Order: sequence, then structure tokens, then C-alpha cells
Amino acid sequence: MSTGATEQEFRFRDIWLVAYGPSIVSAIGHGAIMPVLALRARDLGADVSTAAFIVALTGVGMLLASLPAGALVARIGERRALVAAGFVDAGAMALAALTDSVLGLSVGVLLSGVCWSLFLIARQGFMIDVVPVTHRARAMSLLGGSYRIGVLIGPLMGAGLIRLTDLTSVFWLGAVMSVLASLLAATMPDLGEEQRAHARSAGHLGVWTVIAAHRRVLATLGSAVVILGMSRSLRLSLLPLWADHIGLSASTTSLIFAGAAALDVAFMWPGGWLMDTRGRMVVAVPVVLSMAVACLLLPLATSALGVALVMALIAAGNGLSSGIVMTLGADASPDEGRSQFLGAWRLCGDIGNTGGPLLVGAVAAVAPLATACLVVGALGVAGTGWVGHWTRRVDRDRVAVVSRR
Repeated sequence: MSTGATEQEFRFRDIWLVAYGPSIVSAIGHGAIMPVLALRARDLGADVSTAAFIVALTGVGMLLASLPAGALVARIGERRALVAAGFVDAGAMALAALTDSVLGLSVGVLLSGVCWSLFLIARQGFMIDVVPVTHRARAMSLLGGSYRIGVLIGPLMGAGLIRLTDLTSVFWLGAVMSVLASLLAATMPDLGEEQRAHARSAGHLGVWTVIAAHRRVLATLGSAVVILGMSRSLRLSLLPLWADHIGLSASTTSLIFAGAAALDVAFMWPGGWLMDTRGRMVVAVPVVLSMAVACLLLPLATSALGVALVMALIAAGNGLSSGIVMTLGADASPDEGRSQFLGAWRLCGDIGNTGGPLLVGAVAAVAPLATACLVVGALGVAGTGWVGHWTRRVDRDRVAVVSRR
């Protein structure tokens, strides 16, 4: 496997622009759009449930595109995939700005989700090539953190634009950011051309062939990733519902989330360092356990301070876990059929991200919200053991590989 530099030669500052620039820029656009997407749907005449469905279409697009995106990256390479994803995403956002129908907006949002999945898989593949294994977790943690930074900046820029113009200007901002991300991605080296040329002559591996060959890893470690994804997604569904349940205002809830986001960013580098130096399990277990404990404590949080403390616990765990799904995917990925494998790996994470809010909604539909918190917390405690078991095996295998060098 090519790493682009030896362990002694590698410096993050040598790759920061091509490695993280496209992610930050693209995330600014997505971050600006996320808070106003439901409002745009409402402006076009959608009712509340339809607007909520449109917001969810980004995740649906990512879920549907995971496997095809992996196959496409394997054929055209990471650089071309990133450039194409950015330009198509810009078109999707322009459609969302120009359309006068809910259907048009839905198509734009779904297509944007598809592009984002392609973008993430291509970024992960490039980082596997360019970063030595000894620095992998820190590199992936920064990659995950670059998205968080963009999501912090994006809403601020979007709010300023809305004050000066109107709601659709935010979607134009997203389109411009996607084009800029494409232009930045075009400057990165194409590290996999030789391997793709060999694959073309020998015949590209099919997605299902790769999945079948690695089905045990996907069923075991992949299921741990599903649990990680579910745990991390709960903060976006359960916490706002509880804040509303105890009567906190939207502005107070937003301030709590902003503070948690800052804490999240602060913990991303320590999390990457811990994964590189102490192993993946030392971060994976606290992520799931912190969410489980937070869910169990949430029914006791009856004030803004209580909710903020619970959210701080979640943010610390989530910040430590920045990049962990990508790191575990990089650890498990094969040299042959890597992009196809990463597509399947992305699907595991997307299932978890989608499943968390669905689980909360299902339990809350038949029981009080406090009961939903306790049920999800208990499941998280059980999931902690499963995640710990399989990530410990990853650490053991990594130690064995290093000892054989």
C-alpha cells in the first residue's frame, strides 16, 4: 500500500490544503444549508411532515449511493470523483435555489446526498494512500474535524447572507462552495492511476464480489460501526426533542448545541492521537458509553444547565471519535477492491446514522420520551461491550502486524 511518505518524512502541513481544504469548503456550504432546508421546503408549500422528510433525503441519498459510489471511485479514481461530485453537487444546490416546487427541491436534496457520499469515500481513499499508517487515525480525525469546522462556519455565513438578501442565497453559497471544493480537489495528486490501470486490464472487481470476500469483517466490525453511527446520531434527534419537552426555547437549545460543537472540535486531535498511540478501542468504547450514560441521565435534566451538562458529555465522546469510522474502515480495507469495500463500509455507517433517529422515533411513538431515553441508553450499554470486543481485536491485529515488521 502506498502511503505517499515515510513515517519520518511525513508532515501534516505538507498535505493540509489538498487533504482538508476541499472538505472544509464543501462542509461550509452544507453547514449553511442544513439549518434552512426545512424553511425552504415550507416556503415552497410543504407541510411540517413533508419538510422533515425532505431534510432526511440527504441521508437517504447517502445511503442509496454508498455502494455505487465505491464502484465509481474504483473506476475513475479519487481525484476525478471529488471534482465530479463537487460540480454535480453545485448543480443540485442551484436546483434547490431555482425550483418553485417541493418535488424539485426533493430532487436537489437527494442528489446532494448522493454527491456527499461519493465525496466522503473519495476523501477517505486518498487519505489512506497519502498518510503513513502510524499517523492514520490523526489524519482521519482531522478529516472528520474539517467537516465539523465547516459546519460551524457555514451557518454564520448563511445567517449573514439571509439578512442581506433572502433564503435562496444560502443555496447559491452552497453551490459556490462546492465548485471551489472541486477546484481545490483538482490540484491533488492522482495516486491510484497505476493500480486502476492494472484493474482495467485484469477486470474490475464487482461490489458484491468484494462484499462477499469480506463479509465476515463487514458483519462483525461493520456491525460495531453501525452501533457507533447510531450512538453519534442520537445527539441530533434525542437532545432537541428533550429540550423542547422541558420547554427550552429554540435560541437556548441552539446555544447549547453551539457550545457542544466547540467542545467537539477541541477533542478531535486528542482522539486521533489516542487512536494512533493507544489503540482504537480506547476511543471507540467511550464514544458509545458516553452516549449511553447521557441517555440514561437525560430524564434527570430538567433545566438548561442539566441539558448542557449532558450535551457536554456527549460532545466529549463525539469529539474523541472524530474520524473513527474512517480509521476503522482504513484498517480493514484491502489493497484490491479497496474503494468497493469502502462503499460497503460507508453503508454500515449510514445505516447507523439513519437508524438512531428512527429508533428514537419508534420508541417515542409508543412510550413517553423519558422511556425512550432509558431504552436507548440501555441498548447503548449493551452495544458498548460489542464495540469494545471487535475494536480490541483490531488493536491486537495491528500490534501483530507491527511486530512482524
